[in-house]
Amino acid sequence: MMGPGWCAVVVLLAMTEAAAGRFVVEKNSVRVTSPEGLKGKYECAIGNFGVPQYGGTLHGWVVYPKVNRQGCKEFDVSFKDKEHRSGARPNFVLIDRGECFFTTKAWNAQIAGAAAVLVVDSKDEPLITMDNPDDTGTKHLENITIPSVLITKKLGEDLKKSAEKGEMVSVLLDWRESLPHPDERVEYEFWTNSNDECGPKCDMQMDFVKSFRGTAQVLEQKGYTQFTPHYITWYCPEAFVVSKQCKSQCINHGRYCAPDPEQDFNKGYDGKDVVFQNLHQVCVFKVANDTGKPWLWWDYVHDFAIRCPMKEKKYTHECASHVIKSLGLDIEKIDKCVGDPEADEENPILKAEQDAQIGHGKRGDVTILPTLVVNNRQYRGKLDKGAVLKAICSGFEETTEPTICLSEDVQTNECLENNGGCWLDNDNNVTACRDTFRGRVCECPIVKGVKFVGDGYTNCEASGIGRCEINNGGCWKETKNGKTISACSHEESNGCKCPEGFKGDGIKSCEDIDECKMKTACQCTGCSCENTWGSYECSCAGGDSMLYMREQDTCISKQAVSSVGWSFMWVIFFGLVFAGVGAYAVYKYRLRSYMDSEIRAIMAQYMPLDSQEGANQQQHVAHAGDI
Repeated sequence: MMGPGWCAVVVLLAMTEAAAGRFVVEKNSVRVTSPEGLKGKYECAIGNFGVPQYGGTLHGWVVYPKVNRQGCKEFDVSFKDKEHRSGARPNFVLIDRGECFFTTKAWNAQIAGAAAVLVVDSKDEPLITMDNPDDTGTKHLENITIPSVLITKKLGEDLKKSAEKGEMVSVLLDWRESLPHPDERVEYEFWTNSNDECGPKCDMQMDFVKSFRGTAQVLEQKGYTQFTPHYITWYCPEAFVVSKQCKSQCINHGRYCAPDPEQDFNKGYDGKDVVFQNLHQVCVFKVANDTGKPWLWWDYVHDFAIRCPMKEKKYTHECASHVIKSLGLDIEKIDKCVGDPEADEENPILKAEQDAQIGHGKRGDVTILPTLVVNNRQYRGKLDKGAVLKAICSGFEETTEPTICLSEDVQTNECLENNGGCWLDNDNNVTACRDTFRGRVCECPIVKGVKFVGDGYTNCEASGIGRCEINNGGCWKETKNGKTISACSHEESNGCKCPEGFKGDGIKSCEDIDECKMKTACQCTGCSCENTWGSYECSCAGGDSMLYMREQDTCISKQAVSSVGWSFMWVIFFGLVFAGVGAYAVYKYRLRSYMDSEIRAIMAQYMPLDSQEGANQQQHVAHAGDI
């Protein structure tokens, strides 16, 4: 009789073709910045544990320990103690491959204070993905937070030689191009499992669902992401379809299988129960997505894990139905989507899931659970809320990241140090530094509707209407004796110009023009000139009895002005009187003419005029002659 190990044989048989040459190693860049002889850009493979800094960089000094160089035991030194060489720059530990699990090496380095682990390959070969062990050594898995990468044997040997010579070896780990970021929306997939009794990996993925649910729903509801859940299934080789093992692990006559949760085909839940619940979760997403609410999948998976756990014997169709109804989803549509698990035919939903497992382009086959795929590139690292959010945020086109990507958990804060090297106006607290997920951008801002223009690094100037309200449009302004004068004008959209009475560039300075010295004003006979800030004052020799006329640059007597003024007023008065009398006369004449014409017309109707009477008599004589 075949034992529990038979399940693994079935899985291997089913996946042999897919595993051959389709596993793609996710890589990022490692740049050696010192010593001079090693400067350059190299490739490294991202470990499948820890927290890679997707979208960011990490710069540190390389330390090669004198003992325990494979990192299989706890280090008796603190790598933090060596940071005095570089101020706040952390240390990366260089560790040789072999003798123990990768996760053990990373854990020992982390507890000793290392900021990252560089594992040197033991032979010349294409880089592989450092994975976490399936059965042993997993006690460190959930606690590893530092990133780990595998570097080539050649690069590792060169770094070790330089470190042993006492040279300062500096390395920059760069994850900014690890994930594609083509547009303003991120597509990501989460390959998971409804099984909650598969050990640390199941615990990790359920903890992730619980912690990331709210963030995922916000991203989805606002249209920033397009999320799709997936479930891995295997098929049973045709020769074993009728076996007890295949029947307990598969549905639809061996077409869709999952491992038995307890690896025991005689008790508890079987693999076919897992496949059936996986199918339920896919259909929940499909129906929710068809109704425009794909984010309800997160609520269903979260609630199902709490209300229907295997250990309480509630991992059933009935319990799943209660969860579906509580979320207001159409259970009839979901049941129709699930179909008949006993039918000897393909299930279109699970067939599509198996097709989606096959890698294409730069993405390899999905062979392990859980797996996250962001913009068609597999995510490597711990399923941690902050780490996954960083990976998703790095999938947005530069400067288009949503606000959630600039939360305290993921933002780089490069603008907080020396303003990121960008332009800054301290007086008005206006800066060109804008913090994005990938780092700062020096871009002239828009403040209170006013756009600043410039290179963003050395200068930014307010432009357009309203620019004078902010930093005075970058123009000169000064106040003296309670009077403020500015070279910025709201009438001009750009530029600075010293106002009348001043000269200069209008930006840094405007100097008062001394009109008196320049003899451009107050040149009349007997006039005296006194320069003022931005203008001048001219006084006449006659004192208070004289009045200076600025436009004519002349002095006249105030008495003459007074007499001239009264004469002018009398002229206006009599002119108005004559105009009124004339208008009245015209009015009376026209009224009388109109009345005369009306009276004559009325009289003509009742008292014929002489001319009319003579004409009538002549007409009468003419008619008599005819008779």
